[in-house]
Amino acid sequence: MSRIGKTPVEIKAGVTVTINNNVVNVKGKLGELTYTLPEGITAEVKENQVIVTRASDIRQHKSFHGLARTLINNMIVGVAEGYKKTLDIEGVGFKAVIAGSTLSLSLGFASPKDYSIPAGVKVTEQGGVKITVEGIDKQLVGRVAADIRSYYPAEPYKGKGIRYTDEKIRRKEGKTVA
Repeated sequence: MSRIGKTPVEIKAGVTVTINNNVVNVKGKLGELTYTLPEGITAEVKENQVIVTRASDIRQHKSFHGLARTLINNMIVGVAEGYKKTLDIEGVGFKAVIAGSTLSLSLGFASPKDYSIPAGVKVTEQGGVKITVEGIDKQLVGRVAADIRSYYPAEPYKGKGIRYTDEKIRRKEGKTVA
């Protein structure tokens, strides 16, 4: 039995979970999320908990068991508290500007890089050097932050680029003049 899959998911206060025909619907104060369970996986709500079970012990059902439980847990946390990722921009002349639903990044290239912000995610910038990505869908928040970071990941020599706030960049020593 999957160690992750067999642990029940606690439903937080203010969150309602409904399951109809293997479609899990989670509503909370921040919004609503829906997830369709994979074939062979079922879920039920009992006493303020969601219990996920699998039909058999075949490899595919085992792998989806823990995944389904984790995704349901992420949905419950997302609609109750939300998710947040913070990015720092380092470098002379590097900055971010938000205009409508477009994030414009000046990163030392010939023209600024424009990123279209998807629906369901709120992106803010502070002072042009700090970007905050917030939303209720953990996967979407992580993907948006990773897409923004991919334009210019922090490099190890001068530390220039975009990095997560909690990310540590291992600095390398530059060339030595003989």
